[in-house]
Amino acid sequence: MIRRAFFPTVVAIALFLLSSASRGEAKEPTVDAARMRELWEEPSDIRSRDLYYGPGGPRLVPRTDVTYRVVDLDTSGHSRGYDLLDPEGRKWDVKIGDEAQSDLVVSRILWAIGYRQPITYYVREWRMRDGPGWPPSPGRFRLSSDHKVTGEWSWDENPFRDSRPFHGLIVANLILNNWDLTTSNNRTYRMGEPGEGPRRWYVVQDVGGSLGMTRWPIGTRNDIDDFESEPLIRRVEDGEVRFSYKARHRGLVKVITPADVVWTCRLLDRLSETQLLDAFRAAGYPPEIRKRYVLKIREKIREGLALEPPVEGGK
Repeated sequence: MIRRAFFPTVVAIALFLLSSASRGEAKEPTVDAARMRELWEEPSDIRSRDLYYGPGGPRLVPRTDVTYRVVDLDTSGHSRGYDLLDPEGRKWDVKIGDEAQSDLVVSRILWAIGYRQPITYYVREWRMRDGPGWPPSPGRFRLSSDHKVTGEWSWDENPFRDSRPFHGLIVANLILNNWDLTTSNNRTYRMGEPGEGPRRWYVVQDVGGSLGMTRWPIGTRNDIDDFESEPLIRRVEDGEVRFSYKARHRGLVKVITPADVVWTCRLLDRLSETQLLDAFRAAGYPPEIRKRYVLKIREKIREGLALEPPVEGGK
C-alpha cells in the first residue's frame, strides 16, 4: 500500500508525464536507436542541408555531355522510365512524365528531415543509345548502383510501427499530399559501401504521387492548383487527428495524434524558405510555382504547429 504522504509526489509525476505528452515531447522509445537509424536519424545539420543537390551533393550530378546506354525499359506503374548505365559504370533508374518533378521534391524534403532517401537528380536534357528511338524527356535520375534492393516493406507491418518517427513519416507525406501510400512503393536497401550509417535502409522510394490532390481512389500529381485546394487537418477527435486526406489507406492515417503532427511540423519548420525553394528549383519548377508550393507547405506546417496546446500559465 502507498502511504498517504506519497500521494502528492505520485500525482505530481503523473501530471508531469501527461503534460509532456500533450506538448508533443518524445514518446518512450519503442525501437532501439541502432534499428531506428535504418529508417530515420535526427538531422543535426538540418539548417545547412542542401536541398538543391540533395544527399548526393554536386559531385554525383549526372553529366549532360555523355551518352547513357539503355539497359532496360520500365513500363510498369504510372510513369515510364529507363534503367541506364553511364560511361563511368554507374547505374541510374530514370523516371519521366508528370511524377518526375514531384518525386524529386518529396524525396529531398524527406531526406532533409532525417528519413533515408536515395540519391536523386532532375535532368532536363540528356542523350541515350540502345533505347526505343524517341528523344529522351526530362527525367528524375535515381542512383541505383550504390545499393541493392532487398525487398519491400509494409506500412502496416514493420519494426517502427508504433514509434514517433514512423508516425512522423506518415505526417510528412500527408503534408506533401502523397496519396499513394502502398507497400509496392517501399523498398529495403542494402547499402554497398560501408559508412557511418547502417547497412540496411527502409526507404519510401516512389513518392511521385504527390503535390496534387488526394482523392478516392486515385489522386492527382504535380498540380499546384490542386495542391493549394486542400488543407492538412479537418479536426481532432478522440485524441486523434482527422486529416483532409481523401485517398486510399485511410486506416493508416487514423492512428496519428496531435503530438505526432507537432513533432513533424517542428522538424519541417526548421527548414528555411531558401531550402524549400531550392528543392523545387532542383526539380525544374518555374519561380512562381516554387513560391506557391512553398507558401502552401508553410501554411500546412502552421496548421500542424497550432495543435500544440499552450503552456499552462503562459501568455
